[in-house]
Order: sequence, then structure tokens, then C-alpha cells
Amino acid sequence: MDMNMKFLFPIILLTGSVLSACSTQPEKHAVLDMASSDYAQAQGDPDVTNYAAIELQQAGDALDKATDAQRKGEDQEVVDHLAYVAAKKVAIAQETAKMKVAEKAVANISTEREKIRLELRTTEADSARQQVKTAKERAERQETALEVSQAQTESSRQRLEAQVAETDSANVRIHQMEEELKELNARETERGMVITLGDVLFDTSKAELRDSSINSLKKLADFLKAYPERTAVIEGYTDSTGESSFNQSLSEKRAMAVRDSLLNMGVDRNRISTRGFGEANPVATNTTAAGRQSNRRVEIVLPQQQ
Repeated sequence: MDMNMKFLFPIILLTGSVLSACSTQPEKHAVLDMASSDYAQAQGDPDVTNYAAIELQQAGDALDKATDAQRKGEDQEVVDHLAYVAAKKVAIAQETAKMKVAEKAVANISTEREKIRLELRTTEADSARQQVKTAKERAERQETALEVSQAQTESSRQRLEAQVAETDSANVRIHQMEEELKELNARETERGMVITLGDVLFDTSKAELRDSSINSLKKLADFLKAYPERTAVIEGYTDSTGESSFNQSLSEKRAMAVRDSLLNMGVDRNRISTRGFGEANPVATNTTAAGRQSNRRVEIVLPQQQ
């Protein structure tokens, strides 16, 4: 291979990877699709557009945020959470419209009732008895309708407060999870969030955890217990020094040692699996001491939720 081809070949490979990534279509999100459908329905409701325009605008902004996250290829769980928040804001707009319609009905009924009372006071004496009877019947019907409208208004207000509280709770949980993943130095990959633990966990060629590694693993255990819907895959790796069979066995034992430690800290066994890859999949060169140290690692993979 001449010198020109030697320099051009990596560029060709990189260009192919970029074109391939650009051609990938965004992943479908059922929660986002449902939120978009709910928003479109709310836009077509004249009560919502007339009585809850601000809440509808807030729902549209939230939906744009979820759509932008999906378009950027962010984690599915984050997109779903943002779409869930948008759907709740749509529901808030709808409940606000219902409440204001009910309040208007109450005001109209009150006006009508005052009109009836005025009619009673000005009725001619010779027809007063019959008119009073009729007016009372009408008043009773209006009173019943008023009570129903007031009950509907109160019910709408309670549902609105519940929707707001649930939306706030979802936002807090998203922020809390993001902060805790930052503390664990997690990085986003195609396989999900990955936390890399270096060879400081173990002595050379050993699979027993050092006492100094407990604090790092406790943070991971606390995260898994706080989010019981998440699962973890523990992967062990070594450098290329020594026999391949020994490295394979060592990587498996180290992965299982990390798993056992998490189990002892209260994490459910059914949520953790292990793999050993030996010297495969190096992240650095094995020709230097620094590279070999980087390759001696345990990775915790938190798969994306379906």
C-alpha cells in the first residue's frame, strides 16, 4: 500500500461511518406518538383553545422538547419521560378548559336565578300564586343544576391539582436520575449507560475485591435499589498479558465478584447478569503499561429500557 492510500484509507472509513449514521431513521416512540395525538386532539377542541390557551401552549412547548430529544437520538427512557410530561400538560389544559366551562355555567345559572327572583317580586297580585309556584319549580331545577355544576368544578379542580403534582414528580425523578448517573461517571452508548470501573478493584491477577472498592460499588448498589426498573450487565476484561484461557477465566471471576458484592448490598439477583470477555474488546493499546491498565477493567452496562 503506497503512502497516499495509507493516509486516505482511514478517511474513507470515517466518511462511510458518518454517512451510515446520517441515514439512520429516528426510533419510534409509542409514548411520544400518543402525546402528539393527545395534543392534536386538544388543539381541535374549541373549549381548550378558548379557555386554556396558555396551558395548551405549555403542552406544545413540552411536546417540542420531547420531539427534539427523540430527533437528537437521546436515551429512550429520557424521551419517554419528556413525552409523558407533555401528555400530562395536555391533560392539564383539557381539565382547565372543563373547569372554566363549568364556572361559566355557574355564573349563567346565578344570573338566571336572580332574574327569576325579580320576576317573582313584580308579578301581578291576581296571578302571583300561580307564578310563584311555577317560579319555585324553576328555581329548584336551577338550584339542582347549580349544585351539579359546582360539583363538576370542584372535581375538575382536584383532577387538575393531581395532574400538576404528577408532572412535577416526573420532572424531579428525571433530574435526580441524571444527576446520580453523572456521579457514577456513566457514559451513554448504543448498549445503554456504561459505568467503567478500573483495575483498582482488584490486585494483579486476583479476583478478590479490595476493601477500597466497596465505596464505589455501594454507590452503584444504591442507584440500582433506587431505580428497581433498571437492570445491569457486569462485564469483566483483562489486558493481553498471559494465557488467553487464564485471562478469560479471570475476567469471568472478577465480574462475578462484583455481582456478589452488589447482591450482598441488597440488589435483587434477577436484575444482574455477568459476562467475561478476557482480553477481547480492548479500549487501549496493550503495548504500553498505561494502555494495559485501561484494558484491565470491569464495565457495568445499564441497558436501555424498552
